[in-house]
Amino acid sequence: MSGIQTGTLADLKEALAARQAAAAEEAANTGRPAPAALLADRPKVEPKRDALGRAYGTGRRKESVARVWIKPGKGEILVNDKKVGVYFARPVLRMLLTQPFLVADRYNQFDVFCTVVGGGLSGQAGAVRHGITRALINYEPDLRGILKIAGFVTRDSRVVERKKYGRAKARRSFQFSKR
Repeated sequence: MSGIQTGTLADLKEALAARQAAAAEEAANTGRPAPAALLADRPKVEPKRDALGRAYGTGRRKESVARVWIKPGKGEILVNDKKVGVYFARPVLRMLLTQPFLVADRYNQFDVFCTVVGGGLSGQAGAVRHGITRALINYEPDLRGILKIAGFVTRDSRVVERKKYGRAKARRSFQFSKR
C-alpha cells in the first residue's frame, strides 16, 4: 500500500505538524483561508459508542470482511472467539493487528472483539487492522489525523486480478508447442 509511513510515534506527530504548517503557509501565500480556519466552523465530531461503551468498525482487505468492537480494557484480542495467538499463529499477522494501537499510543488500553470471514489469513489480518483503525476513530475522533498519516484509514483496494479466457491464469499464457 503506497503512502504508509513507518516510524515512531514522534515521527508521525512531527509529520502531521509539518503538514498543518505547510497548509497554513500555503493559505497565507494564496490569500485563501487556511484549512484549519475552515474546519474551525465545523462542529466537533462526537465519539460513536453503543450502550456498553464499545466502538464499532468494519474493516476490509482482499476478500475478507471484519466486524470489530473495541472497549477500554487490558489489551485482550479475540478473533472469532479465539485468542489472537491461536487464530493468527504467525507473529507478522499479530503485529499487523497492534499497529493502530502503537501509532495512536493506546497499546494495551483496549479489548478487541472481532468476527472475520472470507479470504485467507493475511487478508483477514489486514481487514481486522482496518476495522480496529475505524473503531479507534469512532471511539476517539481526534486520532484520525495520526492514523491517516500512518496509512491505516484508507482501505487497501488491491485484489487478485480475474482470470481471462484463452489464458492459463490472469496473464500467463498456455505453454507454446511448436509441434
